[in-house]
Amino acid sequence: METVREEHIEKSVHKKKMKPWIKWTLISLSALFIIAISLFIYVNAYVNRSLPQIEGEQILGGLNEDVTVLRDEDGVAHISAQSNEDLFYAQGYITAQDRLFQMEMSRRQASGRLSEVAGEAALTQDKYFRTLGLRRAAEASLELYDDEAQQALEAYANGVNEYIREVEKENKWPVEFKLMGMDSMEEWTIIDSLTIGKYMAYDLGGHWERQAFNYYLIHHFSEEEAYELFPTYPQNALTNISDEEYVDLSKSMAQAPKTHEFNGSNNWVVSGDKTESGMPILANDPHLGLQTPSIWYQVHLKSGEYDVSGVIFAGVPGVILGHNQDIAWGVTNVGPDVQQLYLEKRHDENPHQFLYDEEWVEADVINEVIHVKDGESVDLEVVETVHGPIISEFTNGIDPEETSTAFSVDWTALDPTPELSAILSINRASNWDEFEQALEDFHAPAQNFVFASKDGTIAYKANGKIPKYQDPDHALLPLPGWESEYDLNEHVPFNELPTLINPEKGFIATANNKVISDQYPYHISHMWAQPYRYTRIYQVLEKQDQLTVEDMMKLQMDQMNLQAEWLVPIMVDILENQDLSEDEKSALSLLKDWDYNDDKNDPQPLIFHQFFDEVEEQLFSEHIPEDIYSMFSGKGQNVDQLIANVLSGETSLWFDKNGGLEKVFKDSFTITVQNLKDEYGTDMNNWAWGDYHQVYFAHPLSNISFLDRFFNKMDPVQVGGSHVTVMATSFRDDGTVDHGASWRFVIDMDRIDQSYHIVGPGQAGHYRSKWYDDQIIDWVEGNYHLTDTKADSGSTLHLIAD
Repeated sequence: METVREEHIEKSVHKKKMKPWIKWTLISLSALFIIAISLFIYVNAYVNRSLPQIEGEQILGGLNEDVTVLRDEDGVAHISAQSNEDLFYAQGYITAQDRLFQMEMSRRQASGRLSEVAGEAALTQDKYFRTLGLRRAAEASLELYDDEAQQALEAYANGVNEYIREVEKENKWPVEFKLMGMDSMEEWTIIDSLTIGKYMAYDLGGHWERQAFNYYLIHHFSEEEAYELFPTYPQNALTNISDEEYVDLSKSMAQAPKTHEFNGSNNWVVSGDKTESGMPILANDPHLGLQTPSIWYQVHLKSGEYDVSGVIFAGVPGVILGHNQDIAWGVTNVGPDVQQLYLEKRHDENPHQFLYDEEWVEADVINEVIHVKDGESVDLEVVETVHGPIISEFTNGIDPEETSTAFSVDWTALDPTPELSAILSINRASNWDEFEQALEDFHAPAQNFVFASKDGTIAYKANGKIPKYQDPDHALLPLPGWESEYDLNEHVPFNELPTLINPEKGFIATANNKVISDQYPYHISHMWAQPYRYTRIYQVLEKQDQLTVEDMMKLQMDQMNLQAEWLVPIMVDILENQDLSEDEKSALSLLKDWDYNDDKNDPQPLIFHQFFDEVEEQLFSEHIPEDIYSMFSGKGQNVDQLIANVLSGETSLWFDKNGGLEKVFKDSFTITVQNLKDEYGTDMNNWAWGDYHQVYFAHPLSNISFLDRFFNKMDPVQVGGSHVTVMATSFRDDGTVDHGASWRFVIDMDRIDQSYHIVGPGQAGHYRSKWYDDQIIDWVEGNYHLTDTKADSGSTLHLIAD
């Protein structure tokens, strides 16, 4: 009996003993868990360390007197200072708190220095911007600035540098710096701010690409086919340059970074005669790239001379769009012909000499060195002729010693220009005369300014440094660089730029449309936007009185597609006479019942936009190489015009070579319906525009797969509108909306302290901030936030003078 008991006890003890491998496995897992938790806590603490300080006190050695920074419930900084110097110092410091990584990337992009941190992937882009010379132009511009503007720039740079020193001392770099292997940052300079300004002129000033495309057309198609795709049919185009040695665009210029085809905006101003308040109302929504963080930084600046609220580019002092206590203003892009290509003749033995008025003139040679992360540095030779830099060889795809011709570009923004002086003067202006006087210094980019003031004035001016062409057709193609008679040395006089003050109709609106009549004495542009957005704005403003801020918000979110209203009845007439499948008949029936709103929940916008894209594909894809096709800006206007020509009885060679209008429409519709069935199923009632058309504010690092969710916490969001609606939502081939109203702004001059804004995706640049992406849904749905320049509640940071 005792033996049995002992055996039982021995077995029980054996059961209680843990096997060694299990024990060590648990210990290892526990250790790993502790390490993971510790690492998480460390990373979390490190990431949070770089969040901006928004409350309490911060001693700053560069201040003369204390400054107060109140951040309202939307993260907008209201900066109050006793002097202008302290105001701009604080603006630089606070902007760097919120957007330091964006500022660093912006100056690198504009200066051609991204390869230093991004590696070889950015090399082609760096070569282009070094060749173009935005930074050289910024350096040349500094001499135009008076002491006041230079002091503002210097104070701003000092504020930025104060924050950089703080970051270095406390090792609180934004996480993006660490992810890119950056543990230091050069000091901020005046030239950095001016270079960012030049980049915005570049982003809004594209024109040479279309000249290059037209040049390609006349070398690869008959004159009739080429001219049919010109933005206007030329009478005196200089096709004699086709006799010179052809410059292969695919080896160089087709690889240049492209500005967005739909860079533009809406703005309008309504007089008090048409408003409920009896005072003017102004609205503006600039259309630029949609990104994280926003291209705009909203701020309110107040000192003895300034009380101005609105938006500015991170890295630049002042407020470029917005209002003060007397006036408000907004812009759209004029889109003038300010970039001109010149075909240059090179000396057979000296590649740095070019023919000019029967003499060989030595070009300026600038030797640039591009440092490449994890790679060898690249030497780049930039050659500048009397017209501007040679841009047809920036990729090194063409050997200059083996070619007798090259393209240079003349561009007004490469000249010294003093836009920041204009901005600071605008910020302090109190009436139209002072505002217009300030505009004389705003040369590039050329903008349609609308204006309202508390005295009831509404006004408009198409402003900028716009070349005077001897013949408008000369702006369609490159010009002979060897003949000085084609030089663009004169500009439209400032007092003769298009201007309108207090019109009888009671409102002024622009949407990148043609802003001049045929009687206007100067050439402005061949590349006006399609008229649909402007026409819709005009329709709404003309028929309504007693307009309110809410009406303006509603109009900014308007999704009426006037292109479809014109084209769908034509489609129906053509396709009803075709042999359609049952699915095609169903799709056509849906289009016939459409109200022409690009509503995200409806199938009709999906069918229409896919159809129109397919028409373009049918017309051009087999005839124009993809890299050259990327330079075909404004093709939507061309297709509209080709369709209109055919309907009016004219011949279209491009439709004819593809079987005629009816065949192109039928084939495009068949392909569209089949593609949509494959993608979204056979039940067309379940198709929705928003299933394809979705907005995504991409962060620069979100293209790295594992960082996508990190920096873009929200999935793409379904959205209505399109590139032809007032609610501008331009989209890529995959349906991603990446371009549109980068900022929405409405103000009633009756309540000058209060303005309404949407800054998508949000105000902050730090992904842990509550203001990082809090306005994405607001952007989609049109929920505006109120900014009050008299705000007295929020998070307050006191910047203390040391």
